[in-house]
This record gives sequence, structure tokens and C-alpha cells, in this order.
Amino acid sequence: MTEQMIDLGHGFWNIRGNLRMAGVLNVGTHCSLVRLANGAFVFLDSYAFDDPIARQVMALTDNGRAVQAILNLHPFHTLSCRWMHDRFPDALLFGSERHRRKWPDLPWQPDHVESAAVALRFPDLSFALPDGIDYICRNERVHAGSLLAYHPASGSLHVDDTLNVLPIPGFLRRLLRMPRLTFHPMLGQALQDRPGAARDFRDWARRTARTWHAVRTVCAAHSDILDIPPGSFPGLMEAALSRAEPALRRAEIRQARKSAQPRDQR
Repeated sequence: MTEQMIDLGHGFWNIRGNLRMAGVLNVGTHCSLVRLANGAFVFLDSYAFDDPIARQVMALTDNGRAVQAILNLHPFHTLSCRWMHDRFPDALLFGSERHRRKWPDLPWQPDHVESAAVALRFPDLSFALPDGIDYICRNERVHAGSLLAYHPASGSLHVDDTLNVLPIPGFLRRLLRMPRLTFHPMLGQALQDRPGAARDFRDWARRTARTWHAVRTVCAAHSDILDIPPGSFPGLMEAALSRAEPALRRAEIRQARKSAQPRDQR
């Protein structure tokens, strides 16, 4: 896969990169560069891009001096944090509690990236943390939780693992009746172990879709970029929820059975 820096307009660039599992299977990854209204730049997530991309980034950002912050949104996307800090040492470094554990010697800002305080510092962006699922799952193989970032000026949504864009040709999608936008396949395992978690996730997805109804582009980490017609995001999220419904219902059934057990058997 060739690295690409894709200009989505109005100050938003998505950088498509490589990530090889066990050194063999390339599942891809990404980060995004956003120009704020004040002329400064922020990165969404960290990625160690090669020299051709670096030259484009440096040309845009006054050789990196205009990069104000690096916002590491996904607690399990940690491989390139040191590389990004070394390349942009003056940028404020934000991350989750797990980023701090993985790289304790890096100069993390005191506020976690998912905090309300960080959202207030960057009003050009809107953030959404899913309800009902764990942001940092105890099972480290389950990566469905992430902090989503939306850039209203460009209509671009940056999302890591919570939402996937299936790179399936249109004719095959229609044949298999598969929507292009889906939730993470391990969503059911990420749900919090409590009554109402599945309901809270559904409510969050619908509320976020309504609030961000003007999304025009979905940039997903390990899959693809999806251009969508204006106003179609709520319908696409509803279709993704329908596809996830069996996993959500299984979780609700498990919780109901657990709640019905005598307390000394739980």
C-alpha cells in the first residue's frame, strides 16, 4: 500500500499509511492533519510517515513549527507516539491513560485527550466518546472504543476502530447486502458489563449521527475513506446499527440472565 496524503479541503488532510501485523499482513492505518482557524495545525493520532509525506507536511506547517498539538485519540494506537514527538517536539502531546502507561517518559499534557478540557481547547473540532462501551477495554484484543473527531469546516470525520469503512466494490456489497459503513466487529465484546450498556450505545450512535448530520467524508483507520452525500450520515449510522443489532441483543440477553441469577451465583 502506498502512503497517501489526501486533501479533503477546508484545512483537513488524511494521511493513509501502512501497518503490518506480524510483519506480514498490511492492515493499514492513518492520521489526519487539521489547520485550525487561527492558522495553527493539529494532528489527529500518530503515524510515522515516510519522507515524501513528511516533505508535504513540513511545507504546510512551516517546517513543523506551526503544529500546535498531537491528539492521540485511540488508546491502542501507540506505536508512533515517540516518533511523532521527536519529529514535532514543540507540539503539545495529548493521549489517554494507556498512552501514558506505554510511553511514561514522554511529556504528556495533564488532561487526558478524551476530557472536556481538551475539547474546549480545540473548538474547531467536535469530539464524541461512545457510551456503553469501554474506551480502554481490559481485553487488549478488543479495540472498538475510540474517541471520534469531527471537523465541521470540511465535513470530515476521523475515526479509528469504532467505525469501519468496508473496502468492498459496490456490486458485491449489493449482492451480499452489506452496508459500506459498519461498527467494529468486536463491538459486542467491548460493551460494558452492566444493564443498559447496549441501549446507551444505540442512543449515543443515533444522537451523534443527528448532531453530525453534515458529515461528508468518513476517514477510518484500517479500512478506507468514504465520501457520502450531505445529510446521509444518520441513515448510514442507522444501517450500521442494524448490522450490529445481533451482537447488541446477545449482550442484552447475557445481562438479563446474569441479573436473574441469585446474587451468590454471580
